Amino acid sequence: MPASDHARYGRFLALTNFSNFTKTQSNADEVVWLSPEIKPGIPWNELIVSWNADAPAGTFLKLEACAASPGHDTKFYTIANWSPDGKIFPRASVRGQQDADGTVDTDTLILNQPANTAQIRVTLGGTSGSLPKLKFLGLSFANTKIPVLVREPNRKAWGKIISTPEHSQHGDWTNKGWCSPTSLSMALSRWAEILNRPEMNLTVPEVAANVYDADFKGTGNWPFNTAFAGSFPGMRSYVTRLDDISEVEDWIAMGIPVILSARWDWLLPGRPLDKDGHLIVCIGFTKDGDVVINDPATRLEKGEPVRRIYKRADVIHSWTKSHNAVYLVYPESGRIPQNKYGHW
Repeated sequence: MPASDHARYGRFLALTNFSNFTKTQSNADEVVWLSPEIKPGIPWNELIVSWNADAPAGTFLKLEACAASPGHDTKFYTIANWSPDGKIFPRASVRGQQDADGTVDTDTLILNQPANTAQIRVTLGGTSGSLPKLKFLGLSFANTKIPVLVREPNRKAWGKIISTPEHSQHGDWTNKGWCSPTSLSMALSRWAEILNRPEMNLTVPEVAANVYDADFKGTGNWPFNTAFAGSFPGMRSYVTRLDDISEVEDWIAMGIPVILSARWDWLLPGRPLDKDGHLIVCIGFTKDGDVVINDPATRLEKGEPVRRIYKRADVIHSWTKSHNAVYLVYPESGRIPQNKYGHW
């Protein structure tokens, strides 16, 4: 869609055809794909790259990105080293990339000055003669220095609740809690039921093992989570940023839960201070527009419910922690909302 004031905060570009990438054989076991110059149509200072790939055991992807503004190009930053099993080729983000132009904060390229374009480099490799098949690249650009636009609510979602399995991040398997893989397990379990795909109905530890970031030493790497969901045949999954909660309502109105990155303590005033991010699943809205959430930070042994109702203003405030980041997980063939502002 054309760039406009409607897309000034964020812009999402989805790539499924890579015929215009330059492809070179780096060695017998690796092929490097270099994108042409990508122009999102907005000045941007943050980029999140998502991918969905059919990756057999023993194969891997390395993703890099650089940025350009008039008269200056950055280096290529390593966004991710990813593999389906993380054994032969460790699945990890890369620390220590900070320079005068910017840095990579686990999964997000953050620039010190806005850029106009980007270029993506993908290395596809394998140890058994096979290479991964890249199905999808998602590029979420944002200018976090400007405010998001507040839009009219989509009241078609008010009073609608999407039946979604309820899981807790707390259990015998971990002392730390895994909000991201728990939220993802809830979304995948819903699609397992809807599509009759039992292979997607996974326990929290199973999902956590498949999204673990060996460098971050945790399971909160956003694109690692969406890459796992998108590795299932027929599924699409990526990270993007939205302007306003009304866009979440658009997805709920279509029957698709949305995973939000938020702050746990801001969801309910009075909670103990917790500056870390938190992942939750929006499954609907009350008749008055408050937000119905499956919250993985639930202690079932204390009788706490997974399903919560949080005040709309508190969710909006809490969501600003991540600059309105979400995971979108849905079947490739499914109906999704109209992309009015270029955010998916």
